[in-house]
Amino acid sequence: MITVRELQPLRDLVREARSSGKSIGFVPTMGALHAGHLSLIRLARQQSDYVVASIFVNPLQFAPGEDFERYPRRTEADAEMLLPENLDLLYLPSVSEFYPGDFSTAVEVSEVTEGGEGAIRAGHFRGVATVVAKLFLQVSPDVACLGRKDLQQVAVIRRMIRDLDFPIRLAVGETVREPDGLALSSRNAYLSKTERERAALFPRALFDTRDRAAAGVTDARELETRTRAELERAGFTVDYVEIVDPETMRRLTQAGPEAAIAAAIRLGKTRLIDNVLFSDRR
Repeated sequence: MITVRELQPLRDLVREARSSGKSIGFVPTMGALHAGHLSLIRLARQQSDYVVASIFVNPLQFAPGEDFERYPRRTEADAEMLLPENLDLLYLPSVSEFYPGDFSTAVEVSEVTEGGEGAIRAGHFRGVATVVAKLFLQVSPDVACLGRKDLQQVAVIRRMIRDLDFPIRLAVGETVREPDGLALSSRNAYLSKTERERAALFPRALFDTRDRAAAGVTDARELETRTRAELERAGFTVDYVEIVDPETMRRLTQAGPEAAIAAAIRLGKTRLIDNVLFSDRR
C-alpha cells in the first residue's frame, strides 16, 4: 500500500495504473475506519483492478455546533487496518491543500437533498457534493463505492454523477451491522456503555416498521407516526422518520416494496442515522 498526501503523486500513480490497463476503484472515507469501510474496500477490489481510498474529514459538511472538532481521527490505526485489505493507494490530503484559503466553489444538488438530513443539517449536502466532486476529479475512478447506511448521501452522489456527466459507475455496499443490529458508524464510539445497549432499539424499530408494511400496513404516515412513537418510548430524541423512495428521497404516501424507512435520532450527545429497505428480508 502506497500512501500519498499531495495531489500530483496521486494523479501520477493513478495515471500509471491506468496506462497499464487497470481499472480504478475508489472508496472515499472520513477515517475512523470499521468493518463497514473495509467491506467497501473489498467491494472496490471486486469491481476494479487498482483500488484507491481516501481519508479526509471534510469541514464543509459540518454545520456550526456539529462535531467536526471531536470527530475521531486515527490515521495511523486506520492505515494499519487497511494493510491486510490489499489496498493499492491511500490518499491523505490536508485541509489546507484541499481547500486553499481563497477556495470559493460549491456543488449544489437539489431535490434529493430537501428532506431528511438536508432539512436538518443546513449546507451538509453542499459540503458532501463538493468534496466528492473534487475527489472524483482528483482520483478519476471508473467505479466509486459508497455504503447504503448513508442512503440520502448515496442518492445525492448518484444524482450528481448523472447530472454532471461524471464517467463513473456507482457501486453501493450493504449496511454492515453489529450482532444486535446497530449499523456500524464511526460515531458509535461516542456512546457510553449504557447508551450503546439502548442504541440497538433504533434499528429494531426500523425493521419492525418494515415488517408491519410487509404485513399490510402501507399508509406511510401511519408507519412514520408509529415508528416515531416507538423510538421516543425507547428514550431517543427523534430528528425525523421518513418513508421514502431511496432513489429520489421523496416521501411516499404508500409504502410498497420499493420504499425505505430513513431516520435520525439523538442519544445523549450522539446523533445516529439508519435506514432499512422494505425489500430487505434479512
